[in-house]
This record gives sequence, structure tokens and C-alpha cells, in this order.
Amino acid sequence: MSKIKIALLQISPCGSTEENKKKGHLYCRLAKEAGADIALFPEMYSNGYDIYGRPFDVWRNDAVEKSSDFVQSFGLLAKSLDMAICVTFLESSHKGPRNTALLFDRFGEERLCYSKVHTCDFDVERNLAPGDDFYVSKLDTAKGTLNVGVMICFDREFPESARILMLKGAELILVPNACPMEINRLSQLRGRAYENMLAIATCNYPIGVPDCNGGSNVFDGVAYLPELPSSRDTCILQAGEGEGIYTAELDLDMLRRYRESEVHGNAYRHPKKYGLLTETAVEKPFVREDCRQ
Repeated sequence: MSKIKIALLQISPCGSTEENKKKGHLYCRLAKEAGADIALFPEMYSNGYDIYGRPFDVWRNDAVEKSSDFVQSFGLLAKSLDMAICVTFLESSHKGPRNTALLFDRFGEERLCYSKVHTCDFDVERNLAPGDDFYVSKLDTAKGTLNVGVMICFDREFPESARILMLKGAELILVPNACPMEINRLSQLRGRAYENMLAIATCNYPIGVPDCNGGSNVFDGVAYLPELPSSRDTCILQAGEGEGIYTAELDLDMLRRYRESEVHGNAYRHPKKYGLLTETAVEKPFVREDCRQ
């Protein structure tokens, strides 16, 4: 398999769903011109994650259905470009609005639709309906097939998110994001890639979008190579602050060889001893009245 090129669309929203669609299409075409096999948007791109400082009854009207023109137009675009696209949107659902990402393959077919499980219930995201599960799907690219999962922003804060995706077979996790990329969040992403021996690609909004600063990144998860005397930097891309398309080539053959021989991931776990992890009780000092199970 050749290297898979991932394009992170670190772009600012425009102020309306229709304008965001047009700009998103433009940048997907530019990503294809740059040789991308997969294009990834920042979190909730359909409305630019514009849910702060506005009444819930107002911004909930920004929600679009999965069958909407906004979402499905990216499926048609993926087919015309022969390129996978992971588009993000505020989804209208019977459970309430959701923070959702939908991955189309290069044939324009839906491969997975994931809604953010770990909503930020301490803030305005308490108005969102959490997702139900984590999903992994085989993604056919022009350079071969790989197993892809998705988690969104705050999901990154919980090792269980990436762990369950690894256990379901993920080789690459796509992470739409809308928050400052600072050393601790970068360290979380680095850690999730390292401990699960998989690649993680995160797309953030550029500086100028409230509470965002660019820094989109890719960690390939390969910490050791036999020809190197010590560990290597798993970060193969960290974008600057500005708007743009940032691309990284993921060497999937190298990653797969590494996963077959190294000690992390699911090689030496003791799951029978982890029963407490599935208990739902929360004890002090972690009790929060706004927490939803």
C-alpha cells in the first residue's frame, strides 16, 4: 500500500450553512488537487460550532438532517473527486441536536456516522444529545483499504474513546476539533496514538475563530523503528495558526508492521482485571451535578 494522504481543512466558517457548504466544497477540491485521499473538517462545520452566546432555541434551528442537501452534497462531491470526505454538522435528530461527523468514501457511500459521545455537559453542549456508541468502518481509498474510526474533540480527554476504537479494529482515528490546541491536548492525542498503536488526525479551526488557534495535527503512532537507536517523534504534522489545507502522508505499511510486533494496543492487556471501568458510580471528588451517564 502507498502512503495515504490526509488533508486537514483548517478553515473558518462563513456565517451560514449554505456559505459553509460552498467554501467546504472549494477546499475539498483544493485538497484533491493536493493529492489527498481523505479530507477532514473541523468540528460542527455546518454552523461553525456557533453555539456559544446564542440562546438554545436560536442555534438549534441551525441543525440539519443527515439527509439534508448540506450533508449529502459532500457525498456527491466525494464521488466526483474520488476522495473520502469526513464532513461535520449540527445534526437534527429525534433525540435532539447532535454533534455529528459523517464519513463518505471515494464512491460517495456513507461508511460511518458518529455523534459525539462525551458532550461537554459543563457548558452549552449540555443541550446536545450524546452519541450512542463508537464505530469503525473499512474505508476504500485509491491507495488501498484501511480501518477508520471517529471521535470528536472532548472525546479525546477519555482514553476509553480511542481504546474502544482500537479494539474495534481502527488503524486511523479522525478527530474533528474546536478548541485551543495547547501542549496538554496535544499530549493527549500523542498518548492515545502511542498507547493504541494507531494514527490520529485532528482538524481544528484556525485562529480568529473563537477559542481556536489552529494547530491541526497528525500522529502516526509509530514510536520505535528497528533502524533507530531510540524512540521517534510520532507527530508527522502540526499546522500553524492560519487558515489553510494541511496534508500529511500516513505510511500504513509501516504502521501495520509496527502493530504486528510492538507491545502496546491489545497485545498484553488484562481486561478481566478492569471490571471497575464499567461501573457507573461516581464518587467524590468527581461528583458533578450536570453529568449525564
